[in-house]
Amino acid sequence: MKFIVSSTYLLKQLQVLGGVINNSNTLPILDNFLFELNNSKLTVSASDLETTMSSTLDVESDNDGSIALPARLLLDTLKTFPEQPLTFVVEDNHTVEISSNHGKYALAYADGNEFPKAVELDNPSTTNITGDILATAISKTIFAAGNDDLRPVMSGVFFQFSSEGLTFVATDAHKLVKYTREDVKADQVAEFIMPKKPLNLLKGILATSEDAITIQYNDSNAKFIFENSVLVCRLIDGKYPNYEAVIPKENPNKLTIDRMQFLNSVRRVSIFSNKTTHQIRLKIAGAELNISAEDIDYSNKAEERLTCDYQGDDMQIGFNSRFLTEMLNNLNADEVQLEMSLPNRAGILTPIDGLDEGEQVTMLVMPVMLNN
Repeated sequence: MKFIVSSTYLLKQLQVLGGVINNSNTLPILDNFLFELNNSKLTVSASDLETTMSSTLDVESDNDGSIALPARLLLDTLKTFPEQPLTFVVEDNHTVEISSNHGKYALAYADGNEFPKAVELDNPSTTNITGDILATAISKTIFAAGNDDLRPVMSGVFFQFSSEGLTFVATDAHKLVKYTREDVKADQVAEFIMPKKPLNLLKGILATSEDAITIQYNDSNAKFIFENSVLVCRLIDGKYPNYEAVIPKENPNKLTIDRMQFLNSVRRVSIFSNKTTHQIRLKIAGAELNISAEDIDYSNKAEERLTCDYQGDDMQIGFNSRFLTEMLNNLNADEVQLEMSLPNRAGILTPIDGLDEGEQVTMLVMPVMLNN
């Protein structure tokens, strides 16, 4: 088995695939990339048993075969090469010899047949979406997903597909984000929960891609097919909580404010907040928003006044500044609206501008009890 490939082209593909490999694997074979050669097509795969991703590269060869090569060693070596062709030759003594312009490097390989096979989906449902829309949907929601191992359903992003549009939801019970696209439709109604790791991989790869992506899914797995790559992952098992029930419908108090001004103010004031609760207080009266924080243990306090557009009753409400900062950071709008009903009910944050046609974002943040 022998093939020739460009060093930078190979490195670029392997760096993406490297994101799949865990630092500590239960099976030693998972520390490797699987190389499968079929004439001039080389398919490289990486897996952690839950997620498997493979990319197909064009190489110069007329052989076929499959071997598993140590991922870390290969990546570290490729990073040091300037752009040049590399020749890979499988030798008899169970090593692969890589020849560059200046030297030869031999590394031991494992049998490709030991590598776990990717799951095949039986009669899956299919939806098509462009890469940038999927990447936006992931980045707008994934930060709100939880990290609690005891509630695995909340540690992923909930995909809801229907003929009306696509909805993506993430929550950790303190904050919730619902992102909807009405300009993209699915033929069949479907719901599934995607784990974070494959979503982070997809987000990185697809951020600038306008190519169509095919999503295939059944009850237990999902498969994303794009350009020259395929990603298959196991879905999170369980029923997603009824998120519609926690979004308050009647919110008579509406605050409209410049997003960056609000964000910078919350960031500054939160430096003076209690280090465990991160609590900040919003006091709204007339056209004035007063943001304050206090850390009684250290006698630190801060207060800022901003002008805003407000309709509703005067009120005071407390929020965890970290959640508010994360949400404001994840919106692209110039102006945002915060809708509230009572100091113990969730606040709803929505962008006023900066959205595409058919795009909707609703963010919900739970208040914290104020100690007067």
